[in-house]
Amino acid sequence: MAPDTPLTDSRKDGLSAELAALKARNRQLEKINAALIERVESSSPSPSAPYAAFEHAVLLADQVRERTDTLHRTLDELGALNRRLTAAKAAAEAANHSKTRFLAAISHDLLQPLNAARLFASALEEQLARLALDDPTPGDASPAELVARLGRSLADVESLLGTLVDISRLDAGVLTADVATFPVRELLDVLAEEYRQLGAARGLELHYVASHLSVESDLQLLARVIRNFLSNALRHVPDGSTRGRVLLGCRRRGDWLEITVADNGPGIAEHQREVVFQEFRRLAPRQDNEQRGLGLGLAIVKRITGLLEHPLSLASTPGRGAAFAVRVPIRQPANVMGPSADAPSTGQSCVSPLAQPLLDTVIWVIEDDREVCAGMQSLLEGWGASVHCADTAEVLLQQALAAPQVLIVDHQLGDGQPDGLAQAQRLRKRWPDLPVVVISADHSAPLKARARALGFGFLLKPVKPLRLRQLLVNHR
Repeated sequence: MAPDTPLTDSRKDGLSAELAALKARNRQLEKINAALIERVESSSPSPSAPYAAFEHAVLLADQVRERTDTLHRTLDELGALNRRLTAAKAAAEAANHSKTRFLAAISHDLLQPLNAARLFASALEEQLARLALDDPTPGDASPAELVARLGRSLADVESLLGTLVDISRLDAGVLTADVATFPVRELLDVLAEEYRQLGAARGLELHYVASHLSVESDLQLLARVIRNFLSNALRHVPDGSTRGRVLLGCRRRGDWLEITVADNGPGIAEHQREVVFQEFRRLAPRQDNEQRGLGLGLAIVKRITGLLEHPLSLASTPGRGAAFAVRVPIRQPANVMGPSADAPSTGQSCVSPLAQPLLDTVIWVIEDDREVCAGMQSLLEGWGASVHCADTAEVLLQQALAAPQVLIVDHQLGDGQPDGLAQAQRLRKRWPDLPVVVISADHSAPLKARARALGFGFLLKPVKPLRLRQLLVNHR
């Protein structure tokens, strides 16, 4: 083998230069690689190698899973809480409906004795008036005065109970309007006569401007509104040296009939005109303890007129009086009914259906409460009628009595008995033209509509004697 050839200086220099170039190239590549690695790893959440990024991702997944489980548990707890709240709400609503059903059920039992007492008081008052007692014991109140006080006390209790029932039905949303068309005089004539008598007892004057128009409304609810107006007016007009005056009047306003109750009392200041329609707010009290009530009358008026969609208004001048008005839609042209709707009435404006006698009118009464039956009989016989009472139509038929000219029937009779409307229909089969007046403590619109569809008159308990007499005279 030949020995190695010794390197020349030039050859050495060339290799050294080539080695230096390779080392420089290697350093450059290492820098590039380091830069690439740094760039890749800088994009991961950890400064470590890509494996650290993988570990971090696994950790994040575990945290997401744990938080998801926590969220599901929270949602389950919220669902359980929501179910408990729903159950509590349902229980509260059930309790509210139960309260409403209780009030509806108890109203009949509460109003029965009041109804009987009112009938007895009215019958006794008329008997005393006929006897014209003029020899009372000195210093003692006369029997007529005692009866009048009894009547006012019963009216106060009736008003309070009526307010309680009205506000509970309004709160529960179960009050529905039974809208029908009727002559407005059918309502206002009776109210005018009733409040004229109440005013006369206190030395107050009531003037009545009648209307021959027919309107569309719920007669019972509209009566509640006008009664509140009249009661407030009589309560706040002055008596004594200044003559108190109240006006109940009607005026046509386009397609509306405006029913107004005005007085010459102290009036209502501007800042109080909205307040008086709020619950438990009362106008300035009188100083003679005649102010009774819960401060709910005008609040009920506002809610009833809202339900009926009848515009309500109040005008007042402090020191000169106030005028409350409600507008009711007219449903019959004025010229159909004869006299002008705005024709004023005289001091004795009510047409005298109320004064027409019921002498010898045969009236059958179906009523299962003995006290109410006796009170009704006393009142009707005081008006000259021949009255026969029983708890069912069957009993009246078996007695072979004179044929009835008018039938008065209580709607809610004894257990197991057909209701009053059914019993009236039975008698109507024998006497097709028999006039019927239904009396009930049930305010429901379907019952009123059912009675109206059958052509029956309808009165709510406690019975207002003037209203009853008007119906009997009109139906006779």
